[in-house]
Amino acid sequence: MDRLDAMKVFVLAVDEGSLAAAGRKLGRSPAAVSRAIAFLEQRVGAELLHRTTRSIKLSEEGERYVAICRRVLTDLEEAEDIAAGPRTAPRGLLTITAPVVSGEMVLRPILDAFLDAYPTVSAKLLLFDRAVNLIEEGVDIALRIGPLADSAMVAMRVGGISRVVVAAPRYLKQHPRITEPGDLAKHQIVAMAHLPNSWTFAPQPGSSAPRTVQFTPRLVVNSTYAAVASTVAGRGVARMYSYQVAEQVARRELEIVLADDEDPEMPAHLICPQGRLSVPKVRAFTDFAVPRLKKQFALLKQSTKAR
Repeated sequence: MDRLDAMKVFVLAVDEGSLAAAGRKLGRSPAAVSRAIAFLEQRVGAELLHRTTRSIKLSEEGERYVAICRRVLTDLEEAEDIAAGPRTAPRGLLTITAPVVSGEMVLRPILDAFLDAYPTVSAKLLLFDRAVNLIEEGVDIALRIGPLADSAMVAMRVGGISRVVVAAPRYLKQHPRITEPGDLAKHQIVAMAHLPNSWTFAPQPGSSAPRTVQFTPRLVVNSTYAAVASTVAGRGVARMYSYQVAEQVARRELEIVLADDEDPEMPAHLICPQGRLSVPKVRAFTDFAVPRLKKQFALLKQSTKAR
């Protein structure tokens, strides 16, 4: 059995979550998929997948091995594309990851337009509010918000993002004025479940110590969309990224407060592993997406300027 083909089957089975789903995608029987994985297990001398009748789960050895398989398959595809020359038409599957909300609001429309322009490219858009390891998880490009920790990546800045404190106009009319961060202690707070019950603001002029406000939330949610909707409904004050509330601020459903007390804006980048820009589909997407992302982030920034 061909080892590279077996690796492709193994990775696809992991991505699809079952042998049957991988078989349907490949046009093979579940038994054929199982034989390919058994072939790899025999070669490495370890069980890679724990199988049940309905699902599969990676073993500890399988978690390490699938990351290696992804790197091998990505390197092979990259080598083939580079050998074919820079004039090769973009083709194949492009895998992109982004945070959930910025991926849905900002990146997805640009990806849709890219797919219209390049019919020989298909795409997989993975939206996670966690840092994805591009190499181990077989991802070509990521949209990242915030400082970059991995210097091994090629980074293309596409904009800047601010945090903003917002509330509905009718809420602000019915509650004490908010003129400094300490005033938030008098207010109902709509908070995100994965964040601490405190907000940190830039130091006062002449000081180097950030100002931290502790609070007990009135409402805690694990969805950005729910937090925004509840804030629009007048349930309290929320702190969001500027692009997450740009539409509501532009429609005057939300007002920004404490704009002068926020930290400097955070960068937004497209990043990809070293060498991937030589692959035609990756180069084509970055050339297509970077100017459009810059324009979109600039428009979002303009719409969330305090009114």
